[in-house]
Amino acid sequence: MTHFIREQYPLKGNKVFITGVSRRRGIGYAIACQAAAWGASVIIHHYQPHDKEQPWGADDLNQVLEGIEAKLIKDAFLYDISGDFSDPGEPKRVMDEITRNCGHIDALVCNHALSGSDGAIGELTPDMLDKHWAVNTRSSLLLSQYFASQHDPEASRGRIIFMTSGQRLGPMPGEVAYAASKGALADITMTISDQLADQNITVNTVNPGPVDTGYLTKDMWEMIQPMFPFGRYGRPEDPARLIVWLLTPEASWITGQIINTEGGFGRWRPRSR
Repeated sequence: MTHFIREQYPLKGNKVFITGVSRRRGIGYAIACQAAAWGASVIIHHYQPHDKEQPWGADDLNQVLEGIEAKLIKDAFLYDISGDFSDPGEPKRVMDEITRNCGHIDALVCNHALSGSDGAIGELTPDMLDKHWAVNTRSSLLLSQYFASQHDPEASRGRIIFMTSGQRLGPMPGEVAYAASKGALADITMTISDQLADQNITVNTVNPGPVDTGYLTKDMWEMIQPMFPFGRYGRPEDPARLIVWLLTPEASWITGQIINTEGGFGRWRPRSR
């Protein structure tokens, strides 16, 4: 039977695990808040030592947690866990702890990523490539594997969301290791979605496009402003709305897709000669 009335809380009763949630200006935080507002219990992963190494620095984790808790509806809960995904054993440890303390998980959003420690061809080192592969690609694939192993196909339709970075749509100068690691997730989406359909799990990958998570400067904006037809840069809530919608029953027929949410961003720039 077809239903045309939208539920007020389409994720009520669901448990959603989101990685890389440690900054209130980040996409992960926006995803967590949106999922909570739509009724989900939210489990978040964070790793603040990475943030401390970045120019923007680490956020107050207590305020991050308080912000998400404020969006929860009655009977929903928030659980948080730290983990360094450069360690090959961490994805299993994290998933085991979550399953032990929170029970069955309905959705996994692999939002975490390693930033920095990168270069162009001629500047790369094996360590750069290995670090990006380990954090961005290997851990996401292992998390999805452990998620699938605990998923009960009779209980609900599971959801996995990977994050990519638009490397198929235009160049990412100086970010070869990052683009390669994120490109791997995009290109494996169809294969994994085909396999996990047998376990009643959808798998999609989202490219959030350029989003101001605290790094955008006035000079940067003036240079790239003409590339945005709506006259503004992306905000964390822009991709968050799409990602959380993909976790709802309304998106149950969507799988194996790479979806771009960029506000019409047009990639062009003068080439140096």
